[in-house]
Amino acid sequence: MENSLKKELRKFLLLISAFLIFYIVPFDSKIVEDAILNGFRMLGSYAKEHVLLCLVPAFFIAGSISVFVKREAILKYLGPDAKKIIAYPIAASAGGILAVCSCTVLPLFGGIYKRGAGVGPAVAFLFTGPAINVAAIFLTGTVLGWELSIVRLVATVTSAIIVGIIMQAIFKEKGEGGFNLAEDKSNIKQSVVITFIGFQLAFLIVGGLSINHLLKTFLMTGLFIGTIIIALKFEATYRKSWMTETWDFTKKILPYLLGGVFVAGILTVALPEDLVQLLLGGNRITSTLFGSVFGALMYFATLTEVPIVESFMTLGMGKGPALALFMAGYTLSLPNMIVIVKLLGKKKAFTYFGLVIMFSTFWGFIYGNLF
Repeated sequence: MENSLKKELRKFLLLISAFLIFYIVPFDSKIVEDAILNGFRMLGSYAKEHVLLCLVPAFFIAGSISVFVKREAILKYLGPDAKKIIAYPIAASAGGILAVCSCTVLPLFGGIYKRGAGVGPAVAFLFTGPAINVAAIFLTGTVLGWELSIVRLVATVTSAIIVGIIMQAIFKEKGEGGFNLAEDKSNIKQSVVITFIGFQLAFLIVGGLSINHLLKTFLMTGLFIGTIIIALKFEATYRKSWMTETWDFTKKILPYLLGGVFVAGILTVALPEDLVQLLLGGNRITSTLFGSVFGALMYFATLTEVPIVESFMTLGMGKGPALALFMAGYTLSLPNMIVIVKLLGKKKAFTYFGLVIMFSTFWGFIYGNLF
């Protein structure tokens, strides 16, 4: 009875909120029109650039991890009882080969969390997954200087490990990620599983590389065919489970992700640019904190934050806020945060958000005032 009343109350509040939005917002205003149009533009851009070659492979990889990777293997290296000296460095460095954004990393995070990874190692991977890929590190070093790039790398990995340890200490849990956990009865050789997931990972990585188009098409076609050949050798029950788990990740993540991208597109235009530049100037603790919060809310496609930060720095943004924006902006985004709340629950999710912003601000302030 109480749950039914809460559901009806939520529906009522949603209806009231929708009414107030349509009643109050001046839709004939130029800035509102531009903001809404930009929301659709960002959705279109995201769909073209990230869904087919980034998100879709990531969903299939997450499904593969959920079905084929033995839970004991995850628990051994990333579980809550695994040795911290092994679990956290592995989790914090695993994203180095993946050129993915803060949204594409979510299905991968969901996959390892679902198979029993402790919340600490799982969020350490979530923190660094989008932030330490080789392409981003080299682009930052080339455009903005190697000092900032190296400091960013060290600060991100260090913070991810500390944040993971804090999260594990607070919540003391192993993961099931809000999903229905599949039974662990796979008898497929792990060498076959590694090859199968490796092909999919390679497809995801090659899809994000800036290489000759013909070579890229050839490699991705070969990897796709290899993945299908291996999949066809599995029993029908495993293939069905793989599809089921992939769809489970997709329906739990994609709708919230697209909604968040749309809202981020609106905010990008709606926020006054001169106010943003004013608040990001210098290396004050307030400007550094604002850099963290601004980065956490905005959505930056992979590698696009480098020219954005460069343009802000030419307008007077300090080095400290730049680092803070990099750390929080790579790790979080409004779409990413909406999905994390769905996967982890409000308590764990907002604790994680607060820790990311706190450590991004800390490192930004230290860097801006010591270097």
